[in-house]
Amino acid sequence: MSTSTQDIFGAAPAAAPATPGSYGEPSAAGRLPDATRLGAVRLQVADLARSRDWYTRVLGLRVLADDGAGATLGAHADDAPLVTLVARPGARPMAARGRLGLYHFAILLPDRAALGRFVRHLGESGVRAGAGDHLVSEAFYLTDPDGLGIEVYADRPRETWRRVGKELMMATDPVDVPGLVAAAGGVSWTGMPAGTVMGHVHLHVGDVDAARAFYAEGLGFDRTVWHYPGALFLGAGGYHHHLGTNTWAGPGARPPAADDARLLDWTIVLPAAADVDAVAGRLERAGYATRRDGDALLADDPWGTTVRITL
Repeated sequence: MSTSTQDIFGAAPAAAPATPGSYGEPSAAGRLPDATRLGAVRLQVADLARSRDWYTRVLGLRVLADDGAGATLGAHADDAPLVTLVARPGARPMAARGRLGLYHFAILLPDRAALGRFVRHLGESGVRAGAGDHLVSEAFYLTDPDGLGIEVYADRPRETWRRVGKELMMATDPVDVPGLVAAAGGVSWTGMPAGTVMGHVHLHVGDVDAARAFYAEGLGFDRTVWHYPGALFLGAGGYHHHLGTNTWAGPGARPPAADDARLLDWTIVLPAAADVDAVAGRLERAGYATRRDGDALLADDPWGTTVRITL
């Protein structure tokens, strides 16, 4: 969705530097710790071999484990899992519209030069991608063989972020692709580099207010951007967003079926067991059911998307 700075904030927004603590609206019920980060996403795919090939060849991930029923992938020179592929032979492709759940998951590269190398790799490989300059980051968008959405991006330095009042400025403006490729220098793309992490997850939801109730008041994310049309962005520790939610799938959108290609769950990583317990308490007091899977806490949002909260 293309939404310019002017569309959201007007022709001459009264912008100010987004210094730490100057932006965002915290939940009154309690907040996630500043050290919150995201872990792996788990995806259901129709053909494991096809997806494994695409994720390694196009995205540049490497296989960390593969048992024939599923595969775990991560960056090069890094053993932390980023994506787990779970085979469901014959799974139906993700519909372009009309499905709740995953809009995209977003892989964060360590710097702009790495993103430039990735973009040059896409061009040399003949892979088409969408693009957006979000003011806080520069991003490129792809879909995998099952139609699941993926963003690959790099953040701009935090000292360049701006705010209007308490709201962080984000938009979708054109990307300076030649400048980005120039930032890559003469270094070739050799796959996702060390330091690559899961930056955020973006979900189709049925209602933004209900998403705020679950993810802000329940889980404890701060609201960071709330004037973006049909969307709400949330984060912890001053990050622009660990989670995006939107209603762009349309009013008749429904959750994916069991045999659809889909997001099975996504992961929030917290620094201490007490933090996980605090999330459980907030969710339960707000009326949301939780369950345990070993040390992990699991909860389903109002549209059935599962989030895993772990250490």
